[in-house]
Amino acid sequence: MTSHRVARRVGLAVVGVLAVAALVLSIVGVSLVRRSFPQTEGEITIAGLSGKVDVLRDERGVPQIYGDSVTDIARAQGFVHAQDRFFEMDLRRHVTSGRLSELVGDAGLETDKVIRTMGWRRIAEAELPTLEPSTRTYLQAYADGVNAYLRGRSPSQTSLEYVVLGTQVSNYRIDEWTPADSIAWLKAMAWDLRGDYSDELARARLSTRVSPAQIAEIYPPYDLDNKPILSPQDWSSSGVAVGQPSAIPGALSAPVPASSAPADELSSPSAQRAYAAVGRALAAVPALLGRGDGIGSNSWVVGSQKSTTGKPLLANDPHLSPGQPGIWYQVGLHCRQVSEQCPLDVAGFSFSGVPGVVIGHNDRIAWGFTNLGPDVSDFYLERLDGDRVLRGEEWEPLTTRREVIKVAGAADVTITVRSTRHGPLMSDVISNLDDAGERAPVPATEGTAASSQDFAVSMAWTGLRPSKTADAIFEMNVAQDFGEFREAARSFAVPAQNLLYADVDGHIGYQAPGQVPVRVSAFPGSPPGYWPAPGWDEAYDWKADVPFESMPWSFDPAEGFLVAANQAVTASTTPFLTIQWDHGYRSQRIRELLETATKDGGKVSPQQMAGIQMDSRNDFAPILVKALLSVPLGDADDSEQEVAFTREAQDLLRDWDHTAPADDSQAGAAAAYYNAVWANLLKLLFDDEVPEDLRANGGSRYMAAVTRMLGNPRSAWWDNRQTAGITESRDEILRQAQVEARLELTKRLGKDPDDWRWGALHTLELKHQALGGDTVPGIVRAIFNRGGFKMPGGSAIVNANGWDASQGYETNWAPSMRMVVDLGALDRSTWINQTGASGHAFNGHYDDQTQDWVDGRQHPWPFTEAAVREATEAELALVPETD
Repeated sequence: MTSHRVARRVGLAVVGVLAVAALVLSIVGVSLVRRSFPQTEGEITIAGLSGKVDVLRDERGVPQIYGDSVTDIARAQGFVHAQDRFFEMDLRRHVTSGRLSELVGDAGLETDKVIRTMGWRRIAEAELPTLEPSTRTYLQAYADGVNAYLRGRSPSQTSLEYVVLGTQVSNYRIDEWTPADSIAWLKAMAWDLRGDYSDELARARLSTRVSPAQIAEIYPPYDLDNKPILSPQDWSSSGVAVGQPSAIPGALSAPVPASSAPADELSSPSAQRAYAAVGRALAAVPALLGRGDGIGSNSWVVGSQKSTTGKPLLANDPHLSPGQPGIWYQVGLHCRQVSEQCPLDVAGFSFSGVPGVVIGHNDRIAWGFTNLGPDVSDFYLERLDGDRVLRGEEWEPLTTRREVIKVAGAADVTITVRSTRHGPLMSDVISNLDDAGERAPVPATEGTAASSQDFAVSMAWTGLRPSKTADAIFEMNVAQDFGEFREAARSFAVPAQNLLYADVDGHIGYQAPGQVPVRVSAFPGSPPGYWPAPGWDEAYDWKADVPFESMPWSFDPAEGFLVAANQAVTASTTPFLTIQWDHGYRSQRIRELLETATKDGGKVSPQQMAGIQMDSRNDFAPILVKALLSVPLGDADDSEQEVAFTREAQDLLRDWDHTAPADDSQAGAAAAYYNAVWANLLKLLFDDEVPEDLRANGGSRYMAAVTRMLGNPRSAWWDNRQTAGITESRDEILRQAQVEARLELTKRLGKDPDDWRWGALHTLELKHQALGGDTVPGIVRAIFNRGGFKMPGGSAIVNANGWDASQGYETNWAPSMRMVVDLGALDRSTWINQTGASGHAFNGHYDDQTQDWVDGRQHPWPFTEAAVREATEAELALVPETD
């Protein structure tokens, strides 16, 4: 299932082409288009406010909110979020609650079944009473503000999307917003950003198709030459208790032994069918933030001694799925008089539907996030007998519950969710598909006969336990120093993030928070969680969580800067976090640029920080290009003309600087050919041996794998199994990739390689999550989507406009925003969002930041009240009701 599955599912509900097209044509240019636009000037009365709240918007519609109490500010934030983005909020809460079918009909049914099985909403409701009273008050005030906006408004008065969806789903009524709606969104965030979940299943499926040695080759170890975030001088685990040992020696620096993979004779067709069923279930979950090898971020912080301002500089650009509207919403939240009772003075990037600021700065500190990606989910093979599950030598009953899914325009659907002590049986969710003949690894244990077992697969995930992440957001917003920031991070359970820190006193720091389970591997020599474990053996249950005190952190490191770009956190094997790190091409490039800028006493400016974010050099390219240029381009059957035809394209690589611009430069032409060669090389290497849904995406893991394979001409991957009787060599595959790329680009971009452009291939379509898919009529897509952008950069590049080589060259994840915070003068900070503040398709702020975002320009980020008022273009007063 593609990454646009949500748009596809929702789109299926609105494929009445003539009805929709006729309706939309009648809407354009009339009052319905504008009726949902927010009021941004004048005065609005809101029940529950204790005093007036000012909402000041700049020329791009970004609001800065001023009030006299935290609850008034939260209520105003809820109101303003709803003004600009309510349909986005409503769609998200339907997805995260397993209620998408209520909004779009039976097109949402599979998604609902999976999310109800996991129980995101149930966990959110259980989490709410465990939060701090102040957090619960804040969440309720926010919900009250959302509901104040909704009061008296029909769906069509809140967003144009309801008008379009109303052609298929009639009589839709908007529910009131609740605090649990906000918390459930944090579950979706945690789901998309957890680590290793898909690879654990992929290895299990591949184990019956290719050799253990081949699996080890495409999951290469992390190379410690790509420096971790923290050096041994910054942080050491020595003497720190981490609970039961969970790591294997050398997990970062040595490959997983080929012999550690489960033996084929211990595999079972039933187990493989269960794995495949889980894969289908996971594919039905919408990627609301993004998912896959490219989902990560760049963030780095430079200390006072290396900054031209004399104070720290902090940069951040999270890499998530692009969409319209974008994931983030810029906002400022300010108490007019900051005090213990009203401590808010913060600005940055928020999620529509969630109060507070997720990434940004207050008057004292700044922080950025990158995905830590620890392995916080495990799959367990479970041996079932009806509604009983084997546990040791005894059978115990499964836990069951019934879920009723309401479907717009159809009868309710009831499902039974079954769970073991590890978690829900994910293999139950989507049935009636036969994967007979495939087999998967099943560890042999006494009393179990692998060849005759019927298996199900359960999932353990830290996100299915109540946590206090919502507390952490509010505590970070008001933290005043590193100690308070770390204490806030203690509550940040899921998703685990790399937190970079800087403050106005000149300090910088790092903290890795999150719930990370301690467990042992089911297979000797393999890391924990590398393969699914036998659920009947208690030895492989989670033992505890890594204590917060044992998680890596650093304060004012000697090097004077920190880079966190999803690479390994430390070289230490304890605590065990994961082995599935990004392989460091981005982090090393950022380090190189910072080291060059600070060489011989040089210092980094805010402008240089923003410039680094746009760097498009591909640091894997020199390795592959050297190999490509070393092989003959012709074989015995090729004419001189055919060889010359390919060489004409290959010549682009000879003087290439390994950058990937979107413009009409020679570098842009070379980047187009190089990336086409890379995509064709991956197809030739892997497509003959892996299932279609596991084909190589070309991200950093594959770059690291191919680097090793180039040095191993005997690797079995070089041979194409589809050419019976022929054993291809490494050089032959490298030759074929260049020939195929030349032919492909000739068809797509023209015969003359000098006219090729990376930007012509590597485009971006910002698709509306509900109405942007290919199944929706083009006239509707044209209203809600924005696209045709020519994008620089690519996968494993600092300017991380990534693409999936198995799908095409189009951008499918990208920097969702960019910011540079200057702790020397906060008003000199800069920021840019991917789309705009508004979620209303015809509003001027729907996409007014996109072209600047594409081009790498950032906007001024006023913070002090004087600077905010100077930038104000519209002022709205929210006032309390009077008797």
